[in-house]
Amino acid sequence: MNSKQIEETLRDYSWMLNEIKRQRQLMDYEGGNMVAQSGIESTMPKSKGGTSDPIALEVIRRDKNSKWLDKLETKVLFIQKRIHLITDEREKAVLECMLDGLSMSSIGHHMGLSRRHIYTIKNSIVDKISQNAQTSHFAHSSQDVTNNKQCV
Repeated sequence: MNSKQIEETLRDYSWMLNEIKRQRQLMDYEGGNMVAQSGIESTMPKSKGGTSDPIALEVIRRDKNSKWLDKLETKVLFIQKRIHLITDEREKAVLECMLDGLSMSSIGHHMGLSRRHIYTIKNSIVDKISQNAQTSHFAHSSQDVTNNKQCV
């Protein structure tokens, strides 16, 4: 993840976490209000190029939601695995407020700091996470190269 993506993920963390919870609850729910056609509609020809089966359409929708949910979970886990990198007390407080969904203005008001100072702290948090992500990516890349040399 680059710095901009990290910043967006930090900003969106709260709603992504809530959406993950909601989607998991929906996936556990197996009931539904899908009704099969009956009467004259069931004997009429179906349109070409798509499915009119409500069950099949629901399966397709849930499959797309599952893939989207995987992306959200990946982003949330990325942040969760790097929270420990933030050791400064002010940075920790700003990070926790961001993860709880507070705006920069609200965080500034809460902490008694200017919005500009909160943005500076946020940028420091993003830089630390970004540096770790780049270091981790580099370490994995060099390890892959080392493993490939051993196999040859």
